[in-house]
Amino acid sequence: MDQNIFREYDIRGVVGPQLNDDVVALLGKSIGTFFIQDGAKRIAIGYDARVSSPGFCELLTAGFVSCGIDVTLIGMVPTPVLYHTVYTRDVDGGVMITGSHNPPDHNGFKICLGKGTLFGSQIQEIKHIALGGAFPSGDGSVSTIEVFEEYCSDIISRVSFGSRKIKAVVDGGNGMGGVTAVPVFDQLGIEMVKLFTEPDSTFPNHHPDPTVAENLEDAINAVRENDADIGIAFDGDGDRIGVVDETGRIIWGDELMVLLSRDILRRKPGATIIAEVKCSQTLYDDIEANGGVGIMWKAGHSLIKAKMKETGAALAGEMSGHIFFAEGFYGFDDATFAAARVLEILSNTDKKLSELLSDLPTTFSTPELRVDCGDDVKFDVVARIADQYGRTHEVITIDGARIKFVNGWGLVRASNTQAILVLRFEASSPEELDKIRSEVEAEVARAIASAN
Repeated sequence: MDQNIFREYDIRGVVGPQLNDDVVALLGKSIGTFFIQDGAKRIAIGYDARVSSPGFCELLTAGFVSCGIDVTLIGMVPTPVLYHTVYTRDVDGGVMITGSHNPPDHNGFKICLGKGTLFGSQIQEIKHIALGGAFPSGDGSVSTIEVFEEYCSDIISRVSFGSRKIKAVVDGGNGMGGVTAVPVFDQLGIEMVKLFTEPDSTFPNHHPDPTVAENLEDAINAVRENDADIGIAFDGDGDRIGVVDETGRIIWGDELMVLLSRDILRRKPGATIIAEVKCSQTLYDDIEANGGVGIMWKAGHSLIKAKMKETGAALAGEMSGHIFFAEGFYGFDDATFAAARVLEILSNTDKKLSELLSDLPTTFSTPELRVDCGDDVKFDVVARIADQYGRTHEVITIDGARIKFVNGWGLVRASNTQAILVLRFEASSPEELDKIRSEVEAEVARAIASAN
């Protein structure tokens, strides 16, 4: 068993070399043992449309049953439907079998204990159980339930649309997002231009990752050609959203959070809003200007959800398009619900989406920049950068090193899932952006060289 499958937020790898029948059978017993040790006896399992997913579901089910766990099967669904089942049905946790936005030959397991998603030491605990090879013996049961209609009805009941009719381009990327988005939007009266909404695990049209601009080109073109009010794109398992305004401009995660936080703060003055370290300073400034409490936190959907519970936050979001609503929802990341909330805002105004964000100050930023850096030194490199800049600048070290400059900021953080550093920069002008970026990138290169 390749131990690299045990990541920060989930278990995942390449089907065949890393995830084969023997490994998944072992994972079934290991995850089952983890559940039993934590008092979880009834577990829901869902899976995506990948070729390997139904077989992995059978192996996982057999492993759970052999440990004495009762398994509740919910079939082929997007990840948020599994989360919804965990929150609304009589189960003690759940496992979603999905490769998310990763290539077709990848797959993985997102694991919930109770209503929380496992991360960090809990994932490592499952690894140690697998390596130890001691599993309880039992005789669990297997049942199947239908959850899809109840999920869709629940989403629809939680939004209140105005009289304006909305035309939306919906790009499912041949992932699982279209499975729920299309019927929900249809019942909400949205006129849809549908792109690639049927699941196809080969992803024949474009990769289902809305954080990459080229993956949004089809949605951008369709918005312009059809004079649509908005374009909405989904990642592979339906928990992340990408948005394009009526002009074809991409609304990245932090700008989307501005739109959503303003809406919430109108109803809940003083509400707490969480965003991760890669988000624009304009988001935090806007939250404060509208009477909210903004918290900068670590990237990672499991970490964000845990922080939301701790702080009672109404909303949280990441640049990657994970949007978490506790106000009017359950607190987990669901792209169909996030899209419904954006559409609700649009339906209750005569303004265009671009106009709703036109008052934001203009800033210039880079996308996420990735720099190769060995797993054994990447955290040390970040610590060196934080220490060096900490002598002359304000440095936020919640998740990596976010260095504050006079006219902008730079971020250097170690990826939790890959042997890379993630860098991002924002400034008040292109010239300042280039200046900050070149300076920090040079320091990072020096730090990597000295660490090796």
